[in-house]
Amino acid sequence: MAFGRDRRERGVLFDIDGVLVTSWEPLPGGAETLAWVREQGVRRAFLTNTTSKTAAQIAQALGAAGLDVDVSEIVTAARLTGEYLRTRYGGRRVHVLTDGPEDDLGDGFETVDADPDVVVLGGAGPAFTHDALSRVFEFLLAGVPVVAMHRSMAWATAQGQRIDTGLYLEGLCRATGVTPTVIGKPSPVGFRTAADLMGLDPSAVVMVGDDVRADVLAGQVAGMRGVLVRTGKFRQAALDAVESDEFGLVPDYVVDGVGDLPGLLMRVWGLT
Repeated sequence: MAFGRDRRERGVLFDIDGVLVTSWEPLPGGAETLAWVREQGVRRAFLTNTTSKTAAQIAQALGAAGLDVDVSEIVTAARLTGEYLRTRYGGRRVHVLTDGPEDDLGDGFETVDADPDVVVLGGAGPAFTHDALSRVFEFLLAGVPVVAMHRSMAWATAQGQRIDTGLYLEGLCRATGVTPTVIGKPSPVGFRTAADLMGLDPSAVVMVGDDVRADVLAGQVAGMRGVLVRTGKFRQAALDAVESDEFGLVPDYVVDGVGDLPGLLMRVWGLT
């Protein structure tokens, strides 16, 4: 690992849902681990595909769960998507389908229901009705490009697994031949932006997530070390699948939960 002697030259990038909380209820060891990272002088950031809340609302919800996180440390897929839209589609017409607030998208473009220049898909939920998806389908058939905040297939809730945007996106793009631009995880854009937020090279950052492909392996592809936790959406079958692929990556480390992270990092970094 390309760490300097100064602990401030190291960083931990946390996924949130399934690692620190499930349905915004804290998972064991999260508060203690976040406090330990801060006490060590190690830099922190939080990268999430959650689109049901803004960064400010996420910070508030984590605080209510006993997790001390500053809004400035949170990188949301919606925030990244807004920056992309302003760069590529500034002043243009944007059709947004998401099941959450659009505040993190910011401004600099016009949101419309008809004749868009680009379609944006956020997190899935009740807003993803038959009619809403059919409208998106028609836009794509007309040649309108699509930008996805993320392509996660599922997320974990207290009531069980729920399907997410990736499943709809896969079908829409296969049916229309449109190639989407994906902004959030597993795209490397989010990982690199989070490293920039910490002022670090990705090689100095450890990514902690519950999704073996979208969190951990994607972080490793971006140049980070990856730690998979056996909570949230973790499934042993998914880990077995990547471990059986002789040409693929495997997680650098696997732990039972985020509470095991301090002990792991003390060994990896040689801390006392």
